[in-house]
Formats: sequence, structure tokens, C-alpha cells
Amino acid sequence: MLNNYMAIIFLDETLDNIRALTKMRPLASVPAGGTYRIIDFSLSNLVNAGIRNVGIFAGNEDLNSLTDHIGRGAEWDLDRKKDGIFMFKQMADSAYTTNIKRVKKNMEYFFRSKQENVVVLSSHMVCNLDVKDVVKKHEASGKDITLVYKNVHNANERFDNCDSVKVGENGEILGSGQNLFFKKDENISLEAFVMSKELLIKMICDGIQEGVYYTVRDLVTRNMGRVSINGYEFKGYLACINSTKEYFDFNMDLLKKEVREDLFNPERSIYTKTKDSPPSLFREGAEVNNSLVANGCILSGTVRNSILARGAVVEAGAIVEDCILLQDSVVKSGAVLKNIIVDKNNVIKSNEKLSASRNYPLVIEKSIKWDDKHYKNLLAYLEGANKE
Repeated sequence: MLNNYMAIIFLDETLDNIRALTKMRPLASVPAGGTYRIIDFSLSNLVNAGIRNVGIFAGNEDLNSLTDHIGRGAEWDLDRKKDGIFMFKQMADSAYTTNIKRVKKNMEYFFRSKQENVVVLSSHMVCNLDVKDVVKKHEASGKDITLVYKNVHNANERFDNCDSVKVGENGEILGSGQNLFFKKDENISLEAFVMSKELLIKMICDGIQEGVYYTVRDLVTRNMGRVSINGYEFKGYLACINSTKEYFDFNMDLLKKEVREDLFNPERSIYTKTKDSPPSLFREGAEVNNSLVANGCILSGTVRNSILARGAVVEAGAIVEDCILLQDSVVKSGAVLKNIIVDKNNVIKSNEKLSASRNYPLVIEKSIKWDDKHYKNLLAYLEGANKE
């Protein structure tokens, strides 16, 4: 166990290109792979290395979905009397406006933590990273910071707006800048860092003194040349979920055996919140090919090359192909879907036909599930408000 290491996960993603899925939740809690949430991969990477003090620095969006999913962190062995999991708002109201009250609260977390070193991850970079090996190589390098990167051959297609890094002959990081999708071959930063807590605090304080607030990713870039940075090359599967297309492509990648074997390495498991629901029911006449089906689904129609989350229903005569059905979504009889993302609680009507391009998948946005009890509560509230 890395007893002298704490960790922070920064949720500083740009949400403009995935807004249809993040209007009512942060990107970190968007479902993926049928039973997981995006943040599960980063959290699991940390606890698999033995880190038991994790701070999540979220943005300014509604965090109800994320806090409901994580709870007290029991599924990740983070429900503890000492250390555990903590959630904070970021230290800025906007990109470059510092909130002093949040600064004081957040910095108190660093000062009160007993660990002397920090591992920093970003939730939207999805991979199965051996954090213990990264720390081992960091300590052996003697450098101030270790930055994790991956050499990719599809940077122009899958890693737009990510940071690319220049690596020297001895593995040191010489520079970093935004990938502008001009090249296929690039060294892409995983936005994963290892450094001392003292150095991180100093960089944060220096940024605040300049009158602006930066994320760790920006702080490291700004301090290149002032600190020594070691590069750690990651060679496993990597996805950067920063748009609807990348989210769709990542889920479709999970249908490939080699990707599942890499991401769900039995030596470093990926944990998530468990739910007690019955196994899926495959009715007579159902046809299901090359798909991931979570528990609690009821399938009577045709499902091909798709991801189905808990409680999804596909009625007889319906065809679902190259789609993602999130929790409790229903596809009625005769409906035909292709390249569609159906968010939670939606019902696709009978004989509805929806098709989209693989490069521009269509999102049916999240629906609020109302029942008689919800309506009665709302009416009672409105009647009381009117009387006042």
C-alpha cells in the first residue's frame, strides 16, 4: 500500500460537446458499459494501488448524481474512520475567477492530510492504470513530477483538444500543448501526475497570487522549465471522453474482447456501486448478438452491437442496433433504432424509427420518471404555496 500517498481527482472537463448527457449530471457520473460510471475507472485505479485518501474536486454543476453514486465510498473500500473519500467544489467560480472561501476550505484538506505525496488523476481519461508502478518509477527517477502519457496512432480522430507532450531521449518531458488534431501519431497526456504535496501546494498558491486559478494540468504546464518532469509511458487502452462521439465510441470499444480484457484486468479490478436486481430475462424470440446486457433487462426483440444498462426493455418486434440504452429505458414494439443513445427513463414509442450517423450519434436526453406519488406531492406543494 502507498501509505504516504493521497490522491485527488479533478473534474475539470470541457462539457460543451457532451452537453446532452451532462445537463443533469457531471460527466464523471455518466453511465458507461452498462453497469459502470465514468469515474469508477479513476477511483478503482487509486484503490487498487492501496491509496485510501481521495479528494474529488468537482466543478460548479449539480453533484447530486455523483454523490448518490459514490455515497461514502464503501464499494471502493473508502468508507473509513481515518482518511476516506471527500468531495469539494473547485476553487473558482469560473475559469479564472478564484473563490477565496473555497480556497481556504480546499487547502485545509491538503494541510490536514498526513500523506506527503499526491497522485492526481482526471476522471474523463478512461484506462486501467497501474498507479503503484507509476509511483515506483517516479521515485526511481528523482524528478519533481511524473507525467503519464500514451503514444497513440489516432490522435486526429479520438484525442481532439487533449494535451500532447514532447518527450526527450531520456524520457523527460520537454513541453506540452493542446493537440489540434493535425497529426495521427502523438504522445497524449493522461492528465495523471505524481508529485510531492508540498510542490502541489506551492504551485496552487503561486497561481492564486497571480490572481487566477488553474487546474493541476495547467499548473504543470505553466511550471515546465522550473521543475523537472519525468515521463511514464502507458501502453494499455485509453479513451478520452470529452464529446458525445467519444462517449459513443468508448462504449462501442467495450464490445471488443481485447479492450474488455485490458480494461477489466482481473489483477486490477474496476469497482462500482452494486445494485440488487434480478438477472436479465431473454424471452422466446429474442435475438441478441455481440452486446453487453446488464442485469434486470427484459428482452423480446432484436439487439445487435449494443450496450444495455440495468432495467432496459426491448419489446418484441423492436430492433436496436449500434445503440446505448441507459437505465430503465424502454423500446416499444416495432421501433427501430440505430446509432442512438437513449438516456435514463425514456420510452421510445411503438413503430418509431430513429437513425443517426456513427460520427454524430443522436442522444435522447434524460427523462424525469414521474408516478402518481410524485404528482400528488407536487400538487400538494403547489396548493400549499398558493394558500400562502
